[in-house]
Amino acid sequence: MPTRGLALGKFAPLHKGHQFLIETALAEMDDVIVMVYDCPEATAVPLSLRASWIRQLYPTVKVIEAWDGPTEVGDTPEIKQAHETYILQQLQGVCITHFYSREFYGEHMSQALGAVNRLVDWTPQSTWTSRTTVPISATQARSDPYQHRQFLDPLVYRDLITHVVFLGAPSTGKTTLAKALARHYKTVWMPEYGREYWETYQVERRLSLKQLEEIATGHLEREERLLSEANRYLFTDTNALTTYRFSLYYHGTTSPHLAHLADRCASRYDLVFLCETDVSYDDTWDRSGEGNRAIFQKQIVSDLVVRKIPFFRVRGDLKARIGYVERILAHFEKYHNLLEQFQVANG
Repeated sequence: MPTRGLALGKFAPLHKGHQFLIETALAEMDDVIVMVYDCPEATAVPLSLRASWIRQLYPTVKVIEAWDGPTEVGDTPEIKQAHETYILQQLQGVCITHFYSREFYGEHMSQALGAVNRLVDWTPQSTWTSRTTVPISATQARSDPYQHRQFLDPLVYRDLITHVVFLGAPSTGKTTLAKALARHYKTVWMPEYGREYWETYQVERRLSLKQLEEIATGHLEREERLLSEANRYLFTDTNALTTYRFSLYYHGTTSPHLAHLADRCASRYDLVFLCETDVSYDDTWDRSGEGNRAIFQKQIVSDLVVRKIPFFRVRGDLKARIGYVERILAHFEKYHNLLEQFQVANG
């Protein structure tokens, strides 16, 4: 008879303790099922995203999304019965031979399933600090993901970071603002990779279509690395929309891959700020003039509007710009409805 293990939880967020549990089951069982509960009272991270972490890290695991499961937790007979009934209904008669957990509910759930109670890294006196293999709980990870990031897979950790991007024509203060905010929030920032690349490889102030594609790809790769190092926020100076716009300026066209990367910008960033042209133009040798800055700014705005990307306009001196972004961040909650948040903030 094949063995089949079941584990369940909120995975809010998925941490190395959960992974140890799942990996133990995978090593011991023929098949593994993981049930993920919806839990809006504990986390704003959507159930679908938490389930996707498990699917991406463990492709052989069958994941069940429990959208309408019981929300109460505890050791009362009523609560136990509600969870047992719900889980049995979700399994639809599938036989479970082993129930995997790190919690007290292992005993009653395994009995209801007629399965072996397979406790992992747990004793009746267990707390998150007494678990010897992976001393972490989801509550601890939620309270300060940065402090506990060694217990979070980079795939998970990146999804807990608020990713902020600054757009605008050349010489609109994007770099200065991103750097200042990173210092203020004690985190990292992502410089414009295109500038570094351009200074190294440009020929008569031009780059090829292939080189522009390389800029957008390299920029994304660096962003991904920095998301694993960021503390709550990652502030990014420009993105593939800028590279896309430069491609049109140089060549009148773009490569299909660069166009695809530009399209991805619509969902990649949590907040988009447009740095306005109300700062002095820094007329360096690598720029094409203040007149082109004004045109480029209009083109960036057009791209954002056409792609239906919400954005905030940043104006004034550096102090005013920092203060404005601070006020937006103070009201912003990742995975909440952006429109509702700012309706509340504005009374």
